[in-house]
Amino acid sequence: MGFRKSFIFFLLFWLASVQLVAQTKVRGTVTDADTGEPLPFVNVSVKGTSVGVITDMEGAYFIETKVKADSIVFSYVGYHKEAFAVQENRFQEINIGMYSLSLQLEEVVILPGENPAHVLLRKIDENRSRNNPDRFETYQYEVYNKMEIDLSNIDDNFKESRLFNQFQFVFDYIDTSAVTGKSYLPVFITETISDFYYNKSPKKEKEVIHGSSISGVKNEKISEFTGQMYLKVNVYENFISIFGKGFVSPIASFGKMYYKYYLVDSMFVDNNWCYQISFTPKRKQEPTFTGDFWVHDTTFAVQKINVRIVDDANINFLNDLYAEIEYQKVQDSLWFIKREHYFIDFNIAEKTTGIFGRKTTSYRNVNLNVDFEEDFINSHVAQETITADSIMDKDPAFWNANRHEQLTVKESNIYNMVDSIKEVPMFKTWIDVVNTAITGHYVIGLFEIGPYYKLYSFNAIEGNRVRFGGRTSNEFSTTVMFTTHAAYGGKDERFKGAFGMLYMLDKNPRRSFGFDVKHDMEQLGISQNAFTQDNILASFLQRTYNKKLTMVNEASAFYEYEWYQGFSSTLNVSTRRVFGTEYVPFQTVSGADTTTFSQVSSTEIRLNTRFAYNEKFLMGEFERVSLGTKYPVFNLDFIIGLNDVLKSRYEYYKIHASIDHSFNINPIGRFRYIVDAGYYFGVAPYPILQLHEGNETYAYDDYAFNMMNYYEFVSDRYVSLLAEHHFEGVFLNRIPLFRKLKWREVVAGKMLVGRVSDRNRHEMVFPDNLRGLKEPYMEASAGIENIFTLFRIDAMWRLSYLDMPEGAENYAKIPRFGFRAQMKIEF
Repeated sequence: MGFRKSFIFFLLFWLASVQLVAQTKVRGTVTDADTGEPLPFVNVSVKGTSVGVITDMEGAYFIETKVKADSIVFSYVGYHKEAFAVQENRFQEINIGMYSLSLQLEEVVILPGENPAHVLLRKIDENRSRNNPDRFETYQYEVYNKMEIDLSNIDDNFKESRLFNQFQFVFDYIDTSAVTGKSYLPVFITETISDFYYNKSPKKEKEVIHGSSISGVKNEKISEFTGQMYLKVNVYENFISIFGKGFVSPIASFGKMYYKYYLVDSMFVDNNWCYQISFTPKRKQEPTFTGDFWVHDTTFAVQKINVRIVDDANINFLNDLYAEIEYQKVQDSLWFIKREHYFIDFNIAEKTTGIFGRKTTSYRNVNLNVDFEEDFINSHVAQETITADSIMDKDPAFWNANRHEQLTVKESNIYNMVDSIKEVPMFKTWIDVVNTAITGHYVIGLFEIGPYYKLYSFNAIEGNRVRFGGRTSNEFSTTVMFTTHAAYGGKDERFKGAFGMLYMLDKNPRRSFGFDVKHDMEQLGISQNAFTQDNILASFLQRTYNKKLTMVNEASAFYEYEWYQGFSSTLNVSTRRVFGTEYVPFQTVSGADTTTFSQVSSTEIRLNTRFAYNEKFLMGEFERVSLGTKYPVFNLDFIIGLNDVLKSRYEYYKIHASIDHSFNINPIGRFRYIVDAGYYFGVAPYPILQLHEGNETYAYDDYAFNMMNYYEFVSDRYVSLLAEHHFEGVFLNRIPLFRKLKWREVVAGKMLVGRVSDRNRHEMVFPDNLRGLKEPYMEASAGIENIFTLFRIDAMWRLSYLDMPEGAENYAKIPRFGFRAQMKIEF
């Protein structure tokens, strides 16, 4: 709640104070003046400095620097040198045609031989382990981070929109990017100064934030998120992860399979003699870059590298990505990162307003192979960020003395813009609208109404269902939150409702307790990922006339204790009453007598332990969103069913464990598996046992068996497996027509093995469509994802249990083949 609102706010504004420097921005193309052909590898430099670039294969270049400049110089072998005046703090586009020299050259004999760039690549590979910064066992440094977010493609239609009638003054701050040539409006900036400590084995990372300035927001959690730990690129690795996609590093050990290399220059860089190598991809639409790098002639370490993602890469919402990484000598012959700068152009569609993201990180006072005190890094925490309340209150003198790079005039001007925007009434309206779209709730003072997608739904039992509910807002409290809803079904003419409370004892690590009470309809045997039955999408996407909903009364209380981020335990005590219906009756048979029960009662104590190494979160006041981890996520549950407690009738025990892991298999995509297993001890009826997760909608569910109906299989011991591979366009990218569509292939298979013991089978009569497993249940799918960048459609086959059980003719038919769809946002 609170974080989302702050996040929306910081996507729009900036506040601080500064020293100012000028900035030079120039872009253009270089061609042959006589033929008009583009000239690659032309040196373009700021006169009198070492700042410069080379043109790419299309003759294009750009320079964006804070170095004082009055002119830029173009030089190329066989052509006249050209110089053009430039103006500071103003974007310029300089396209030139260079004239060739009239020289009489002597005869040159060219003999076949090895590409000199390949010789240097071999030397880089031979010294890879020595020059890789990740080889150091320990290190520490001071790090400065600056991140900026801009709105891009600001044209006249955008400025003339009625939505901006009260914001016309902000357009005085519009600038132009030298990288893309697009206009943009800076809306957010943050700076952070930290000390960072790293221990390799066991792996420990610690960041101590000394100062943080965030435009318009004083939130330490955002400071942690924008800190040093969240964007790391190591060019010495064979693959570089860009938003979860593995791109081939220009200096990968097998780089010659993906790139063409050219030796274009040699010169002193920071008193080190270096060779400049340019590279371009060999084939279209592969996960590669264009750019160049400088390699030291003695240690064969990369001293500087510029990379730009290829314009036809199969990655969504990313129009452009440009990165500059510089390395510095430490302790004579060892190399470590000196500075990183990233520029990212996000856009949903061409020629629409998008977002520029920029991040600059610089490193000082680097110490390698440091002997840390035994208790200096918390041995129980793999990754730790320490902040203090005072970090948000640093004065201008602190920033002027400690920031590694001075802000430009344009950056400093954002301060005034933010102050002005916050006074505009329309600003709050925008915040409310966007906050409602993201959170599902509309804030009115102390209360938040929602979620809006549950206000109306329909199903076979309730008919038309209306619901009104919400939760207390952060204005009410940032420590305790109450939730409630009331609902009414037009067909069953019954009222339902719920009430709950969450109290935060601590937010990092997370410590909380709360309770929930509900009297409402529930679908047993659905996955944790499924749409709840009162979600309007579940109503429209249902593929059967589902009459298997049941009324549930439940009261529960919990205590959550996070030992450290990514490792937590939750103790839950609950009592449930599940009521039978004419469609799902609860009956027992003794001889010739059949007894019908109105309800099944249970009281449970559950202890859940969850471990996700190195997991990161976006933190709010009450909620948090996982940013995931590259390591497996483990869940372990111990459950005790108590007999004769709060009218419960069953004593049983359950052990449940699961593993969920997704990882890249570069360059052929991403693989995911989920293993889930459980075992019941004691005696319990089928509503308490494992009703395996079916899916009677057309929506694809990662955690369910999508070709299985509800109430189809039950077990008291089971193991299930999901295996799924996303090929990321490995095959379709090679077909010209599909290459333009940027579709991606995905295949998956699911298997379930389980049994239900006689003691539990005879405890209550199974409905006619419910049965235990005698052989593995299996289903498979093949599909296309990234359709219109949002949709995945799978063709699915059920491979076992293809016939209806005897007596189940009135239940939903078993689907042997079908299509399922999923909407998801992925890069």
